Amino acid sequence: MTTRHRTALLAALGVSGFGAGLVLALPDAPGTPVARAAVAVDACPARADAAGEVFIEGGRFTMGSDTERQEERTAHAVAVSSFFIDRTEVTNAAFAAFVEATGYVTLAERGIGEAGRGRLPDEFLRPGGMVFAPPSEPVGDFTDVSQWWSWVEGASWRHPEGPGSTIEGREHHPVVQVSVEDAYAYAKWAGRALPTEAEWEYAARGGLDGATYTWGDTYDPADTAKANTWQGAFPTTDEATDGAHGTAPAGCYEANGYGLYDMAGNVWEYVQNWWVPGHPAAKASDPLGPTLREALPHGTAIGPQVTVKGGSWLCAPVYCARFRPSARQPQELALGSNHIGFRTVRRTADAAGGRT
Repeated sequence: MTTRHRTALLAALGVSGFGAGLVLALPDAPGTPVARAAVAVDACPARADAAGEVFIEGGRFTMGSDTERQEERTAHAVAVSSFFIDRTEVTNAAFAAFVEATGYVTLAERGIGEAGRGRLPDEFLRPGGMVFAPPSEPVGDFTDVSQWWSWVEGASWRHPEGPGSTIEGREHHPVVQVSVEDAYAYAKWAGRALPTEAEWEYAARGGLDGATYTWGDTYDPADTAKANTWQGAFPTTDEATDGAHGTAPAGCYEANGYGLYDMAGNVWEYVQNWWVPGHPAAKASDPLGPTLREALPHGTAIGPQVTVKGGSWLCAPVYCARFRPSARQPQELALGSNHIGFRTVRRTADAAGGRT
């Protein structure tokens, strides 16, 4: 990859150095960096109660934040109707069942193809995805995310870190290397949907309206039972004191007040909203988010972006720190990575009556 291609590609994808959501980056030197695969979480096995869905009684809450990142503003009153939501992120096992039943091939497995012709270097049109690989030396310039993000040809949900990696033994980990298109396809097959950002944030708060985190207002990095995040010097050293480097099994850490797991950390999660950097100030009821027309000015050279929520295992207290309900990031439509997944919801006229 030439310097010209690399510069053009980063500019085309709107790389801003935020580092926590997916941003496309390429190393100048040839070769594929070696990513550390997710490790087994022996001290925190998948919980027996982590399967299924949870009924969320509708209500009102304050969405967004006026005290955190600019894109989380403006805090505003929102009402949501009752719905059901997956207790955990969709796992590799669940996604494999979908693929087996339908023969579905993900975007990472197909490649972007002609849709990106003329806007991306040819190698990015082939099958693959974004993979995090810790640099060997301490990082001085945190705006250059190419030091830890690279495109890896052959990366897919079956091979999250690229060829040679596997999901064997990770059946209960959240599926990654999926695009929002793939998430929609799974949800449709399951008779479900992606949550709106309002539904997701309301559920993530677990009844703690206005709290900074899913568990309350304070964060102690030494309390590793709360979420799968980054411990140590980002991006070189993950001490994995929470039991995982990379993804952890779904349902591994403490549930929030609604009994939902991993609403903070583990993997970012797609919601159905188009991305714009901020919220309207007006109160709203069951908001669907911005229109495509409103999102287009905030997209990249390859199209509008969607919103992801919740932070991931790559979020550190000193970098990203977006393992909060109000936190949000943009994500390109056509790219997957090894720290983005999803969960689904079910909306029904019977929801107001509770579980069915």
